[in-house]
Amino acid sequence: MAKKSKSKQKKQKSPWVKRLLVALCCLAAGVLVYVGYRTFGPNTKAFGDNKFFYVRTGSTYSAVLEGLEEQEIIRSRSSFDWVARELSYPQHVKAGKYKITRGMSNFEIVKLLRSGRQTPVILTITKLRTKKDFIHKICANLEADSATLLALINDQVYLRQFNVDTNTVMCAVLPNSYEFYWNTSAESAFKKIEEGREEFWTEARKESAKHLGLTINQVTILASIVEEESNKNDEKPLISSVYLNRFRKGMRLQADPTVKFALQDFGLRRIREVHLLFDSPYNTYRNEGLPPGPICTPSIKTLEAVLNTPETDYLYFCAKWDFSGYHAFAATYEEHMKNARAYQAALNARGI
Repeated sequence: MAKKSKSKQKKQKSPWVKRLLVALCCLAAGVLVYVGYRTFGPNTKAFGDNKFFYVRTGSTYSAVLEGLEEQEIIRSRSSFDWVARELSYPQHVKAGKYKITRGMSNFEIVKLLRSGRQTPVILTITKLRTKKDFIHKICANLEADSATLLALINDQVYLRQFNVDTNTVMCAVLPNSYEFYWNTSAESAFKKIEEGREEFWTEARKESAKHLGLTINQVTILASIVEEESNKNDEKPLISSVYLNRFRKGMRLQADPTVKFALQDFGLRRIREVHLLFDSPYNTYRNEGLPPGPICTPSIKTLEAVLNTPETDYLYFCAKWDFSGYHAFAATYEEHMKNARAYQAALNARGI
């Protein structure tokens, strides 16, 4: 009888054990779901498809965490912090520009930031006129420090290795598209752009410059004037021939764009007598030869136009009377004045 009683007690306890086990399993499953959701569930706010997050060099984990929250990238700071610490991210903060996609989980964000897998910056340089323009272009798109870059491009000793000086330093800046990581330093950014200039100046192009009797920097300076004179690529070689002929004859170039550069007034529409008297080494109405440095960064097409300057006897040019944007060229002053009067008559006829 005793044996039957014990067996009956076991049977009576088993449903409670089963319910307890079920409850524990449900609890464990709930914990797993909760942990899984905190780790792998989406934790971004409702922004556009992508958002870029920047981590500055030397940033602490606390600064990163605050930045993610302040820029409204993550919804839950605590869940991100938990995942980040579990993956040891606080000890592996890496500077850079990171693309955060809407719907990313804590795990995905932490993994991206911890890996240092940045989104490259494509920096397109077109026409820049001054060192200030160059510094702004670089430092507005990269982490590079503006004060450091300014010091570099004004350091004669540093620039000597690139065969430029503080006047010709902008000759080293070739308009093109360059790929950088956002946290590139000022020195590394300048070196990479200068390397682009080195790649452009092949032996064949150097020979073309030599054939013209010009150095690489002189070609760039001449091209910078041509760049400012016309946006018609097919007539740029002829404009180059005018200035090159004047240069070879020892005549003053008398290029209006150099006066604008000297005055640092690039919106000036009419050059008047008072402007021509402005004392500056860049004023080619007062000084013979080329200015000491480029007045802008000429395009590759303009550099090619100068390198392919044809042999002409042109010494003058002025805007054509048909307002096509092209110029009328002349070998003599008398012919030039005839062209100038025709243009003036066209202006008068239009009441300009």
